[in-house]
Amino acid sequence: MADDLILRRPLFRERRTPLNPYRLLAWVSLILVALWIYRGIEQGAIRPAFYPTPTPTRTSASYIEEAEAYFMAGKIYDPDPPPPAAPRPDAIDTYQRALEVDPNNAEAWARLARIQTYSSALLSNDPSRLQRLSEARQSIDRAVQLAPENSTVRAIRAFVLDWYATNPLVGAEERQDLLAEAQTEALQAFQLDQNNALALAFYAEVLLDQQNWSQAEQYAAQAVQLDPNSMDAHRVYGTVLESTAQYNRAIQEYLEAARINPNLTFLYLYIGRNYLRLKLYDQALEFFARAANINAQLGVRNPLPNLEIAKAYAQQGEFFIAARNAEKALSLDPTNSNTYGQLGTIMIRARNFEGAMPVLKCAVRGCSAEENEAAQNLVNEGLLEESVPVEGLPLTNLTVAYYYVEYGTVLAFLSRPNQNFCPEARQVLNEVKERFSYDPIIMSIIADSEGICNRLESGQIFSNPNALGTPTPLPSLETTPTPTP
Repeated sequence: MADDLILRRPLFRERRTPLNPYRLLAWVSLILVALWIYRGIEQGAIRPAFYPTPTPTRTSASYIEEAEAYFMAGKIYDPDPPPPAAPRPDAIDTYQRALEVDPNNAEAWARLARIQTYSSALLSNDPSRLQRLSEARQSIDRAVQLAPENSTVRAIRAFVLDWYATNPLVGAEERQDLLAEAQTEALQAFQLDQNNALALAFYAEVLLDQQNWSQAEQYAAQAVQLDPNSMDAHRVYGTVLESTAQYNRAIQEYLEAARINPNLTFLYLYIGRNYLRLKLYDQALEFFARAANINAQLGVRNPLPNLEIAKAYAQQGEFFIAARNAEKALSLDPTNSNTYGQLGTIMIRARNFEGAMPVLKCAVRGCSAEENEAAQNLVNEGLLEESVPVEGLPLTNLTVAYYYVEYGTVLAFLSRPNQNFCPEARQVLNEVKERFSYDPIIMSIIADSEGICNRLESGQIFSNPNALGTPTPLPSLETTPTPTP
């Protein structure tokens, strides 16, 4: 019985199969391969799956398609926030990536130059616009080197040179030389392709800036007939009509350009400004608001639409709403000196002279973060994270000259024997006199402000406070020049 128990197999022990030498060889081989791969990865001879490649895997064409999509969406230029925030892509950035992949693509260089030129209209001051236009010139010059016989490349070069020439920082002699060169480029583009509507349109724009108004209108109309679906052609025709005070017709051309490219905010700003000239405020506000909404949807922090809204309300005497919109513009770009100038202008028209003085100081002379009362107010309202310093505007054009005059006028008006701002007021006003003595309105206001300081220094104001008077208002915002390229 015991022998039977010993010989009987256990019921719950697994049945063992004989050892297979081939299976053992396979396992040993797999282990050796794994060790070889691991060693290769450690030495860098083998890269893991999905490891970033040393060169871009995207093609230039895919970047170009993305850049055009940004342009059509209206996201031409969106300045990147300071680190560590992630950069915000836009049409310019994406074209530049395309050219990193394919630096010999003449068409991409030309398209980049066109977009860089249009983006200059979204910048706030003459130096930054001139810098952007300089970048556009570099881009289009590269395109011409690569494709000198391309009609569109030549046409875009005419466009770039024309906008560069009209920047106020460009001297009169250089301006005429650039316009002559732009005219030559446009004519050469038309000779290369007589069906190129861009060549005719940009030729018309050059003629306009050479003050050949009738010829400019003639060629702009031909460009629209040649290509009714060209945004550029309708935009140029609208610009020509606007320059000759044909505001209703200009609006129709800008509207047609906006139909073709419905998300380009600068087109809606052009439309709104023409409605303002016709004193059709509701229509103007509608198009300015449309531009602001597009920027909000795209996350583009551009203050220009809100500034235009502020100016429209100021023209109607709605100074509180105007100031709130100017502050909204300030919250979008708190370092924008031009916005401080506009806000100060609105405060003066609302007779808030004490509030206007520090704001205009930021616009004209610049201010530290501690001195920036407007930004500090926005911080208190939760519209801004922290106050920022502001760099003053150089005295480059009439728009900035008005800010200087308003600042000097407020300094003079608020001067008292025990707090005399007249030395600073005189210095600011003298700078304007040296540059813009030909403007009768500016010189008249400067004379009034200097008269206030003369009376203060002679003791008349101390003995007769009524001798101070009130500041002479500058022209309505309707007539104040709007910064344009």
